[in-house]
Amino acid sequence: MKQIIECVPNFSEGRELEVIRLITEVIEKVQGIKLLNVDPGYATNRTVVTFAGEPEIVVEAAFQAIKKASELIDMRHHTGEHPRFGATDVCPLVPVSGITMEETVEYARALAKRVGEELQIPVYCYEQAAFEPKRQSLANCRSGEYEGLPSKIVSKEWKPDFGPAEFNARSGAVAIGARNFLIAYNINLNTTSVRRANSIAFDVREAGRILREGDPFTGKIVNDKNGEPIRIPGTLKKVRAIGWYIKEYRMAQISMNLTDITVTPVHVAFDEVCNKAAEHGIRVTGSELIGVVPLQCMLDAGKYFLHKQNRSSGIPDEEIIEMAVHSLGLGELAPFDPQKRIIEYLLRDELKNQQADHSLRKFTYETASDSPAPGGGSISAAVGALGAALGSMVANLSAHKRGWDERWEEFSNWAEKGKIAYEELLFLVDEDTRAFNLVMEAFGLPKENPDQKEFRRQAIQEATLKAIEVPFRVMKVTAGALEMLEKMAEIGNPNSSSDAAVGALCLRTAVSGACLNVRINAVEIKDPNLVKETLEQAGRIEKEVIKRCEQIQKKVLLKISAK
Repeated sequence: MKQIIECVPNFSEGRELEVIRLITEVIEKVQGIKLLNVDPGYATNRTVVTFAGEPEIVVEAAFQAIKKASELIDMRHHTGEHPRFGATDVCPLVPVSGITMEETVEYARALAKRVGEELQIPVYCYEQAAFEPKRQSLANCRSGEYEGLPSKIVSKEWKPDFGPAEFNARSGAVAIGARNFLIAYNINLNTTSVRRANSIAFDVREAGRILREGDPFTGKIVNDKNGEPIRIPGTLKKVRAIGWYIKEYRMAQISMNLTDITVTPVHVAFDEVCNKAAEHGIRVTGSELIGVVPLQCMLDAGKYFLHKQNRSSGIPDEEIIEMAVHSLGLGELAPFDPQKRIIEYLLRDELKNQQADHSLRKFTYETASDSPAPGGGSISAAVGALGAALGSMVANLSAHKRGWDERWEEFSNWAEKGKIAYEELLFLVDEDTRAFNLVMEAFGLPKENPDQKEFRRQAIQEATLKAIEVPFRVMKVTAGALEMLEKMAEIGNPNSSSDAAVGALCLRTAVSGACLNVRINAVEIKDPNLVKETLEQAGRIEKEVIKRCEQIQKKVLLKISAK
């Protein structure tokens, strides 16, 4: 899986649209960046920009945007309703997929260091990237705002984490951090009463409600012994919520900010609101997600509702997402198109013409053409993906078999293991072609003089090592999937035992084919010791897989003959 992070910088300009355009223009110029949203506010005089991509290019785009903002925005003339202390006021990095928070923190700090050193702008690291607890809070870092910076920045307590401890009158300061994904989420109710919607919101939000005597809205506030109002905490952590009425829809909603979906994900918030609404005699009719969401958010929701029905979740992502959309009622107010609302899908436009996304017919025709790629390596990965998919199919059929209801989770787990394997193998279909193209590019480098010749030789060696690494990875992934096929042949739905055997044959072909690709590419490596261990391990894997596949065939043939 590619590492993807989101960046949500807030710039202290929401009125001069040309300034905003010039800032977003430098972001979009960074190749591989997807600009997801630009939200200017006139009253706040502030623009929130959202973009995403792989970590290194996101950090580069963020730096270029901060640099451009420092050139175009003069904080000496800034006014607005929103708290602020810099031209780029805040710049959080958010892990989306394939990356940990710890890794995201390192990228945030690297960005902060570069901004401080190259742009001479004071930087405070906040949230997860903070170096000390009191700086985790953005409000603390920004206290005193721009006007308070001259005295704050020279104090020992608030010395910047990076950049000069001097007041930058033009650019102010910037807070750079790492935080978890925040989702704006509204839940629809079959009522027009804001009061009742608020009551549900107070039940679930982390801040809860103030304890009152009698009427929970108008009753006398109950104080503790220190004279402070007593609060009844809500049931959901990291959730802010309020009730409101939407005239356009003629219904009340619970408007929520899920500030950390690793603590309270969308599906948990939805179900809890359903439960609390029912206590008030109100029914949830659907919900709406504002903006874009990570793929994992939708997959987690879909799997949650599948598991509540005792159904296997080892099915294609599209079906899991469909379950999430239907279960959350995301299509009640407007169509929910996953291709336009899931970050990873928005970032994969370049994948539309890749081999793994072609129809079987088109892929076959392309393979049969006079182009050397896709070749045997890609075909081996594709055959392996089909074998693992067959194993998942047997597991899913077994999970639904009449009389086996109590075993649905066991088979769901096996189906998911197969899914992990076939998804990675589909990725490797294209990785093999990419590796081949790198080799061809290396052989095409000039070699007229000694320096060029040596550079070309090194490039060929590095590209060839990549061309060995990919099929070797195919072998390991395929071998790892074999246990699932063995289990399905042994304990799966007996009517599908032949499917498990065909899946095993596919894995055997994939491993042997990938092994041939490892060996033919190893011929080009000048240092035989460099790939000796890989070749030996490849031989062992192939031998072991062939042996296990033969055993599967024998078991299945015995089952069939016994019928």
